[in-house]
Amino acid sequence: MARRGHRPSTGTAGRPRMWGRHAVLAALANPERNVRKLWGTREALASLELPSVLPVTFADVADLGRLVPGDAPHQGLVAEVDPLEDIWLGDLIEQGRDSNRPLVVLDQVTDPHNVGAILRSAAAFDALGIVTQDRHSPPESGTVARSASGALDEIGEAGYWRIGLTGHTEQTLGKALDDLGPDRAVAIVLGAEGEGMRHNTQAHCDELAKLPISLKVESLNVSNAGAIALYAVAARG
Repeated sequence: MARRGHRPSTGTAGRPRMWGRHAVLAALANPERNVRKLWGTREALASLELPSVLPVTFADVADLGRLVPGDAPHQGLVAEVDPLEDIWLGDLIEQGRDSNRPLVVLDQVTDPHNVGAILRSAAAFDALGIVTQDRHSPPESGTVARSASGALDEIGEAGYWRIGLTGHTEQTLGKALDDLGPDRAVAIVLGAEGEGMRHNTQAHCDELAKLPISLKVESLNVSNAGAIALYAVAARG
C-alpha cells in the first residue's frame, strides 16, 4: 500500500481520528503520518514507546467512547492525526507497474465506516491502492488516489482488467477470475451504498460480476463485498 490509515471520525480543525491498536500503531510507525494527539487507557498505553513531544491523555473506556462513533472498537487507543496528501492515479499506477497487485475503485462510496473497512481489507490483501473520484469521495483517504473522471480509462490503458461488482449479472466473480488467469492485474470496482455503480461506471468496466450469495440475502454491505472480492483475487491460481 502506498499509504495506510483510515478516517472514521473528525476531531480538532477537521483532523481525522483513528482508533484501535493496529491502526494507531500503524499511524505512529508511518513516517508520512503526523500524529497530533493520543488518548488511551493506562493499560493500552503502558506497552507503547511514544515520542516525548506527542501530547498523550490518559482516559477511561467511557471517555474514549465519546471520541469515536458508538460502535467503534477502539481497544483503548484513539489518535488524532493530520490527513495524508492525496496520491494522483498516474503516480499510483506507476508504483505498481511491475506487479499485479489489485486496485479497488470506489464509485461514490462515502460512508466512513465502509471506507475504513475497505481500507483495512485492501491492506490485508496487499492491494496497490484505492481509487476514488475528486467529487463524492470519502473525506480522508489513507491509501487513496484521487482521480479525474477518466480514472477507469486510465486504469484500463495501464493493463488492468476492470471488474465491476453488481448483483445484476449472471457471471460470478470466481468465473471471471478463472477466465482471466492468475497474472493479469485486476481492478475491482465497487458501487455506492444501496445504489450500486452508476451506469456510466459500469460502461467503463471490462466486465461485470456478482458474488454467489444465497437468495435469502438481497445484497452484502459494500465493505463485506470488497473484502470477499479482494480475497478471491488474492487466492486465484
